[in-house]
Amino acid sequence: MSTTAPTLLHLDTSARRTSFSREVGDAVAGAWRASHPDGTYLHRDLALTPVPQIGEAWTELCDHVLEHGITDIARYREAVRTPAQAAAWEIVEPLLDELVAADVVLIAAPMYNFSVPASLKAWIDQVTFPKMSLPGRRFVVAYARGGAYGPGTPRQPYDHHERYLRDFFAGHFAVPQEAMTFVGTELVNSRLDPALAARREAHDASRTAALAAARELGRTL
Repeated sequence: MSTTAPTLLHLDTSARRTSFSREVGDAVAGAWRASHPDGTYLHRDLALTPVPQIGEAWTELCDHVLEHGITDIARYREAVRTPAQAAAWEIVEPLLDELVAADVVLIAAPMYNFSVPASLKAWIDQVTFPKMSLPGRRFVVAYARGGAYGPGTPRQPYDHHERYLRDFFAGHFAVPQEAMTFVGTELVNSRLDPALAARREAHDASRTAALAAARELGRTL
C-alpha cells in the first residue's frame, strides 16, 4: 500500500464489454480519479485478459508458504524452487504487486448463477496465500444482478455473491466489514424478461441510485 499519493486497483470481470457492473465501477473510478489527480490508477480487465486457473505448481508455492510460516508477502518468492514453480510465480507476481500497491481495490463484478464470475474467482485463487492480510485497504464491489437479492427479498438466501466476497475479504485478507462497500444495480433482467417487465421501474430507480452512490463514493474514498 502506498504511503504518498493513493493507488486505486480497478478490476473488471463482466463478460459483457458494456455491462451494468462496468458502468457502476467506472462511475466509482471516474470520481476517484477526478478527486485524486496525483493518484495512481491501475486497471485490469479479467474478462478481456483472463488470469489462468491455478495449477499444481501454485499449490506447491502455497504449501511452502504455509509449512515455513511465511506471512510477509515480500518473501513469497522464496517458495520458488523448480522451473514449474517459477512459471507459476510469473503469473502470481504482477497480480500480487498490483494488489499490495493498492490503497483501494475496486472490483466490478456481476452476479453469475448466484455467485461471482469465474474470471474473478481465478484472480482470487492466484493472489490468495495462507494467513495473508491486507490491513488499511478499502474494498469496493460494484455489482449488477438480474433479479433482486437484497435483505427481505425472496431470493436473499440465494445470494452467494456479496456474502461470498464479504466472507472472503474478512476470512482471507483480514479486512474489517467497515472497510468493505457494495454498490450496484438490481433487476437488470427486467429490461429483457417479460416476466420481470413490471419491475422495470424498480430497476431504473436502482440504477439511478447506484450511479449516484458510486460517484459520491469515488469522491470520498
